[in-house]
Amino acid sequence: MFLTFLGTGTSQGVPVVACDCNVCRSSDPKDKRLRSSVLIETEEKRIIIDCGPDFRQQMLRENLCSLDAILITHAHKDHIGGLDDVRAFNYILQRPADVYASKNVQKVIKKEFSYAFNEVKYPGVPEINLHLIWNRRFEISGISILPIKTLHFKDHYVFGFRIGDLTYITDTIDIPEKEMKKIEGSKIVIINALRKKKHYSHFTLSEAVAILKRLKPQHGYLTHISHQMGCYEDVEIELPDFISQAYDGLKLEV
Repeated sequence: MFLTFLGTGTSQGVPVVACDCNVCRSSDPKDKRLRSSVLIETEEKRIIIDCGPDFRQQMLRENLCSLDAILITHAHKDHIGGLDDVRAFNYILQRPADVYASKNVQKVIKKEFSYAFNEVKYPGVPEINLHLIWNRRFEISGISILPIKTLHFKDHYVFGFRIGDLTYITDTIDIPEKEMKKIEGSKIVIINALRKKKHYSHFTLSEAVAILKRLKPQHGYLTHISHQMGCYEDVEIELPDFISQAYDGLKLEV
């Protein structure tokens, strides 16, 4: 199984529009971050987690010509905003896009992209086949996926996903103990780390590092990184040997 980081940035991406901070002005390509998403590939299947506003650009960059499923972590625009662009895959593959999401997320998708679910549809609208998921294991074409229910803000929850020895978690401020146990034993853990300063709905750098030190995966990767974190090279030297910042285009073999 292979994983590609399609994007590793926050809702604004990096650089941020109209910002002239050191990170946004950096010439290092590792400081250029599209909205967070990953591509998971097996020999026969391609699944992406989250479909943000940069989905089209990410698909073109990776030269992806087929897609089997889209998993949605939660309903914020930086994680669902690109769903209109599944139209390209509808046309090429001659079938609807299979999108897996919780009941609350599906409700938002149907509202935000109401034209795709009308009884009488305008020709060419995206064709989306919604699949309901709960906080229990499910399969996509024989691939076993274990949801991990984490807290984003107050009563707003986000699904992380474990696939084999890989766990992917984004937009989280707390992982309940029973959900933490689902992650244990993962060889690769990817977790959000927004910045160094405390935030009300995202892990900070130190919080993410503490969780990875507890879980002790073979390697931990940080994602959903904002321009407030600092330049890639400066932050990287602060991290333990088994933890790295992810960056756009980074590919892992799991």
